[in-house]
Amino acid sequence: MATSIKDLPRDEVVMKGHGACAGCPSTLALRIAGKAFGPNAVCVMTPSCTVASLGLIPKAAYDYPILNVCFATAGSSASGIVYAYESLYKKGKLTGEMPTVFTWIGDGGTYDIGLQAISAAAERNDNYIFICYNNEAYSNTGVQRSGATPKFAATTTTPQGKMEDKKNMPLLMLDHQIPYLATASLAYPTDFYDKLVKAKNTRGFKYIEVFAPCCTGWKFPSSDMIRISRMAVTSGAWLLYEAENGKIKFNGPTAKIMEGKVELSPLEDYFSCQGRFASINRAANKEEIIAEAKNKILADIEFMKKRAAF
Repeated sequence: MATSIKDLPRDEVVMKGHGACAGCPSTLALRIAGKAFGPNAVCVMTPSCTVASLGLIPKAAYDYPILNVCFATAGSSASGIVYAYESLYKKGKLTGEMPTVFTWIGDGGTYDIGLQAISAAAERNDNYIFICYNNEAYSNTGVQRSGATPKFAATTTTPQGKMEDKKNMPLLMLDHQIPYLATASLAYPTDFYDKLVKAKNTRGFKYIEVFAPCCTGWKFPSSDMIRISRMAVTSGAWLLYEAENGKIKFNGPTAKIMEGKVELSPLEDYFSCQGRFASINRAANKEEIIAEAKNKILADIEFMKKRAAF
């Protein structure tokens, strides 16, 4: 049974004094993670918006032990922490419940720079949770395109819009045969919370990716972050699902879309409220671009239906 918003724990790991932008999805997502994991947890971060918003040294606004490591090393660094803990418990130098080790990494450190170490950790089935907050660009360093940037989205390195499709990182991780994988959206916080709890209680390598609209990089009012998170799901641009030992289960509005119970909301509405897609409105072939984007979503949905039945 899904957790009610009223039943979420009162734990807070995001304190006053952080330097995140107003409406930042990362800090909200980290608050939810703190409620799911409780105080007994250790976090690994790489250069990202979240690291930049930690607060002024020597104090930090996030109430967790946090290791800030090199961009490419999140996967291997978290593995090292897990191995160290397991060794200390085996030797009897530590007792009680082992801390939950998790990463908090942007899409740049996941899809691109950190992929090799993440893949190796997944292959070894190392016992921690890899969390990617996906704002679909290198937002902290100037909003450059990443492997997660969708086609047609403008960034500082693709000012006229990216011309390549984005990677499907969750499916890449699913093919590593890990015990648990999930996607999430901040428009559905209890779904995200329940998936975090499930990951915490599953041994082995777990991968969770949360959709994280960036008001600064995507060019929309900060107050619209949750609305855009919801529009991404209802339009099919972001699918909610989880996979336990390879078996896919769709969640929330995505489940109803897959079952044919609801229609996709207009993709035009999702595009029109973000400045990063403004070039579409200026294009002479606007209708063709919108049609191509819609057909890609429909193709992805059909593929996922078949993948879930496999």
